[in-house]
Amino acid sequence: QVQLVESGGGLVQAGGSLRLSCAASGRTFSAYAMGWFRQAPGKEREFVAAISGGGSITRYSDSVKGRLTISRDNAKNTVYLQMNDLKPEDTAVYYCAATPTSLIPSTTSRYDYWGQGTQVTVSS
Repeated sequence: QVQLVESGGGLVQAGGSLRLSCAASGRTFSAYAMGWFRQAPGKEREFVAAISGGGSITRYSDSVKGRLTISRDNAKNTVYLQMNDLKPEDTAVYYCAATPTSLIPSTTSRYDYWGQGTQVTVSS
């Protein structure tokens, strides 16, 4: 069982930055690929970024590539999402997720564990 707790959300102006963190429980954090997803009001949850267990492989959705960066610190059981040049369309609840696989899937159904989410609001 893995428990995930996100933090770092908030209100920021367009063009600003935020860093989200997701702290995970358990002693085998490096065995899990980690993903970030987001869900805006009235929309489906969508993939943002994912990272392999060792941290060497990442993937991003086209809408965030070049602006958002996923990273992890396995010694701290934490995954991060650095968000730069934020836009109003980035406004959503951001969720981290974990899956015990060497792959880095982009679909919600492939992830077994989810955090409670953290709100990010970008004002224009």
